[in-house]
This record gives sequence, C-alpha cells and structure tokens, in this order.
Amino acid sequence: MPALIKTEHVGKIVWLGRVVNREDALRSTSLTAVEARFSGLEGEAHGGLTRPSCSRVVTQYPKGTEIRNVRQLSVVSQEELEKIAEASDLGSFDPAWIGASMVIDGIPDFTHIPPSSRLQAGSGATLTVDMENQPCHLPAKVIDEDAPGHGAAFKAAAKDRRGVTAWVEREGILKVGDAITLHVPAQRAWAP
Repeated sequence: MPALIKTEHVGKIVWLGRVVNREDALRSTSLTAVEARFSGLEGEAHGGLTRPSCSRVVTQYPKGTEIRNVRQLSVVSQEELEKIAEASDLGSFDPAWIGASMVIDGIPDFTHIPPSSRLQAGSGATLTVDMENQPCHLPAKVIDEDAPGHGAAFKAAAKDRRGVTAWVEREGILKVGDAITLHVPAQRAWAP
C-alpha cells in the first residue's frame, strides 16, 4: 500500500499571489501563474530553503535559529474565506489581505487536512502541507486599509479557517484554473 492515498477530492486554484517584501507589507500581489521552486514561489518573500525560527517553534529552538523552511506558502480555502468574510461582517474577503499564496475552491474542511498531505497540480507541481496556519493579528492593519473597522474581527473569524502552510516538494508551474488533487497519509490518527 502506498504511503500516500490519492483522494477523490479535487479542488481548483482560484487565486495565486505572492508577498514581494514582508518588511514593506503583508499584502500579496495577485498573479495568474507562478513557478513553484524547491525554494518556494519565484519572487516570494516567504521563500527560501531555510528560515529563521519564529514564535511558532520556540519550544524547539531559540528564536532566530536557522531551520528548514516548511512555511513557504500560505494556502487557503475559498469556502473558508467566505466564512471569514461573513463572521467579519464583510461582503467578501480579499486573500491578498492575509498574504495568501494560493486559494483553492472545492476541498472541504481544508484547514484541517492532515499534515504531510500533498496538493498536486496537473503540471506535477506538488506542495507538502506542513500544518494548520494559526490566525494572528498582523492582517488586521491590512484589512483596515481597505475595509476600515473590520480588521479587529479577523483573528477570531479565522479560527479553524486560516488554511495551511506548505512547501514545494516537486517543482512546476501553478496557474489559476488548474485542478489540484489532495493526497493524504495512509495512517490512522494519533491516539496516545
């Protein structure tokens, strides 16, 4: 039996973006296609084979320790963005506000797909899921730039809906409109 099971869940890439300079802004720039490299998306500020450790892994490493970059992409669900918009009293939610790399439509309960799942495009480009991306306060300022007064609601509205972080396992081109297939690990849930 293979270690990864190809599921019947096939989504569609409905949005692509990249953050060019994190120091300038969290906001993503919308794109129609990207080249996924082992170091991440071409021109993406979150790219690189390694990164300095951050507050998410302080129980493992002192902040700033060089570690493998498994957070090259931020992948979110169209359905979950719609729920965030509703909970934030917004008509729609722009994925650029949260520095998203990709929005996928059609994979249910997307934020909770298992770590080590694969998202594979027809080009062969494959992303490996690191884990759920926890909501933080940083998008609030960006949201308020376009929708004043709505940024403060983001963190609570995005709980269990913030998508996943991922890294490039196989290089290739990703385009808006591409089908993307979910492959999940062939193992039972952890039950200590």
